[in-house]
Amino acid sequence: MATTAAAGAGGAGVGNDDGKVYSGKLTMYVFLTCAVAATGGLIVGYDIGISGGVTSMDTFLEKFFPSVLHEEQSTAQRGSHSQYCKFNSQSLTAFTSSLYLAALVASFFVASFTRALGRKWSMFSGGVSFLAGAALNGAARNIAMLIVGRVLLGIGVAFAGLSTPIYLSEMAPPRLRGMLNIGLQLMITVGIFSANLVNYGAAKIGGGWGWRVSLGLAAVPACIIAVGSLFLPDTPNSLVNRGLHEQARRVLRRIRGTDDIADEYDDLVAACSEVTKRRRRPWRDILERRYRPQLTMAVLIPFFQQLTGINVIMFYAPVLFKTIGLGGDASLMSAVITGLVNIVATLVSIAAVDSLGRRKLLFQGGCQMLVCQVIIGTLIGVVFGATTIPRASAVCVVVFICVYVAGFAWSWGPLGILLPSEIFPLEVRPAGQSISVAVNMLCTFAVAEAFLPMLCHLRFGLFYFFSGWVLVMTLFVAAFLPETKKVPIEKMTVVWKTHWFWGRFAADDQDAHTDVAHSKVQMSNSIAV
Repeated sequence: MATTAAAGAGGAGVGNDDGKVYSGKLTMYVFLTCAVAATGGLIVGYDIGISGGVTSMDTFLEKFFPSVLHEEQSTAQRGSHSQYCKFNSQSLTAFTSSLYLAALVASFFVASFTRALGRKWSMFSGGVSFLAGAALNGAARNIAMLIVGRVLLGIGVAFAGLSTPIYLSEMAPPRLRGMLNIGLQLMITVGIFSANLVNYGAAKIGGGWGWRVSLGLAAVPACIIAVGSLFLPDTPNSLVNRGLHEQARRVLRRIRGTDDIADEYDDLVAACSEVTKRRRRPWRDILERRYRPQLTMAVLIPFFQQLTGINVIMFYAPVLFKTIGLGGDASLMSAVITGLVNIVATLVSIAAVDSLGRRKLLFQGGCQMLVCQVIIGTLIGVVFGATTIPRASAVCVVVFICVYVAGFAWSWGPLGILLPSEIFPLEVRPAGQSISVAVNMLCTFAVAEAFLPMLCHLRFGLFYFFSGWVLVMTLFVAAFLPETKKVPIEKMTVVWKTHWFWGRFAADDQDAHTDVAHSKVQMSNSIAV
């Protein structure tokens, strides 16, 4: 089988396996649809940014977690170790992590919903669920209302986290899939930044209800994606998979801006035929040997992404900055600064991902995060005091945290979402993305649950812990991740078949028989000679 791919540890950019390149261009229509769909990232980002800021507000702690507030206020005369432990509360941790546990459970049901009804209605359902959770949290009178609200938010995150990346990858032209898909990560960073700004302003509201503003305004991004999704077409891939062939042709013509769609449409139909042949058993099929490379990546990429330590920064940035000695306003302002850095660095990734490729960005970002985490851990360990640290040292910590956030934002942040959404064949794509989301939520839940106790016991060594994982994942990228830039999404299997390691798993039965026949011919020729 002819291919333009190069075998090796990294692989190379690949075109269609028969040498053809799909017709089409980046039309205004596909740009606008992808922009609207990407707003699903706002709900994810807003929650990440809002949680840490709210849990650092004294009025919020006084109402729901008074023991934490009392512990925080009583540490002024204690040693540095208690500084690390003053926010260590299981109930406070449960407030943050309950969302991700709910999303983990929901993700296994969302795959079937997305496959049966399409990506569009899955995004709509996510917005509605998130809206209900925002309303409940904003009106909360006790911890039970908070937790139930967080569960509804988690269900919304599961719907958006599974369907939106698939939608973007299926709608985008192959050569620009990375750029358009990373629009989702850009919206996540905008959501985080917006939440930090809201927290900064809400903390100054008198009357003790500023936290209600922060939690209740989650309804805004929820309404944006819920309403916006009503105006979106479903993807050609999903339409073909559900037997709506004529509608799929119309959408494909419109998003590609040309009538010359025969090659791409035929590939979609062929992929759908594979689905039919396999009798729609994606959860069983995905365990087959031929999908082992994709399944491995769907598990390890989100696993590694959460163990970069980014959630230590994003979930608890205000808490962390407050812990190392910055005042309440200063800690929230520092979180705003990191949010702005996150947005700018994500724009760098959008500009570079389809030219430099996925591997280079992941490797460079990993090296940058590794160095920064070692420096941050060392700075905090050396200069940490009982109450405050010198201003110059605090500024240095914030600067290196910003450099770390930039490294994550143009590498593991967006690509951790992009890669799982583009590597699976159509017949197992929703199931594969569901596994990726489930692993992401499980690891996020584990980090959220463990962070405050780990901060208490490991102290500055926590940064060394995450830097060790960053080293492992960077080496993994160098050895085992193939390059997927510009490869048509329905032709992605060629990337795995030509990889030095994954090729032994990815070759299908037909390829295996071809290789055996070829070997027999070579042997016969040798004997004849």
